[in-house]
Amino acid sequence: MGHPGLPPRARAGVGVNELDALAETVREIVEKEPDPWPVLCEVGVAALAIPERYGGADAGLPELQAVAAELGLAAVPFLGSSVLATSVLLESGDEDACARLLPPLAGGAIGSVAWTGPDGGWTADVACRTGGSTVDGHAHYVLDGDLADVLLVLAREDGGIGLYEVDTANAHRVHTPGMDETRRLAEIRFTGAPASRIGAGDFSPALARARDTACAVLAAEQAGAAAKALAMTVDYTKHRHQFGRPIGSFQALKHRMADLHVLVETARSAANAAGESELLAHVAKAYCAEAFSAVAAEMIQLHGGIAITWEHDAHRYFKRAHSSAALFGSPDEHLAWLTGHL
Repeated sequence: MGHPGLPPRARAGVGVNELDALAETVREIVEKEPDPWPVLCEVGVAALAIPERYGGADAGLPELQAVAAELGLAAVPFLGSSVLATSVLLESGDEDACARLLPPLAGGAIGSVAWTGPDGGWTADVACRTGGSTVDGHAHYVLDGDLADVLLVLAREDGGIGLYEVDTANAHRVHTPGMDETRRLAEIRFTGAPASRIGAGDFSPALARARDTACAVLAAEQAGAAAKALAMTVDYTKHRHQFGRPIGSFQALKHRMADLHVLVETARSAANAAGESELLAHVAKAYCAEAFSAVAAEMIQLHGGIAITWEHDAHRYFKRAHSSAALFGSPDEHLAWLTGHL
């Protein structure tokens, strides 16, 4: 397809140049390809977080964040499959399950995690239950759940939470259109579905770590999308004229865009720090969600009437901002967690 492969990763740790090259590759693909996911898989994006022994690139959180920051509004299963499902499998510590399921995910198969109920709590209060060999329940907001090739289910059991694999043929899956049409969600019902246990013991601590990873990557996505939305808005104000001059030359609008720039840069810093601790993952998720929502709202205001036309992307950024704010817990929920732990 004419796209370069991903840059080699330095064994002593990823460097700035490698991350820049990765970001440039992803940006080029997203901008030029109508359906970017197959091409992203060709260059190794789906395999980033997967260890080499399972056919992956053995990369880390900085690489995942570099990809997420460039995706913009791309309708790809990166967050749900390459981040969340992959993290859940790796956290399970189940060598046999990882050896069987991670190589297909590295090649571009889609993995989904059936987790939360209708309240979208994304906590240890999971939507399904198990009797040991079967799963019952109704999971909501399953990322790419109706398209998944690998279906992982979190289920309540005696002593905590268990991680299970369920054949997609034994699950009733329905696509659920949401506010953000570029983030595909599904509802999945399980009625006595045969299930195979992955890993041993209570999965709750591992689930918390997997959610921290997903929050850190989502924060980078939100910061990156906010930056793109701001860049589009600044460009528009340079070309939209009123009273014989670009509206971007008006001092009031300069101040507003300067404030947005501060929000975006602070969001980037928060996202970059998210991998350092559980606390900072919560900080990043709360701050980046609110920053993206603020930028998207100003994007609508500063574009005027054109922003709410179907042909313009402004309304899509607005919808992505508000829908992603609720994913893996709302800002209020993360702030409440911080209040209770500080």
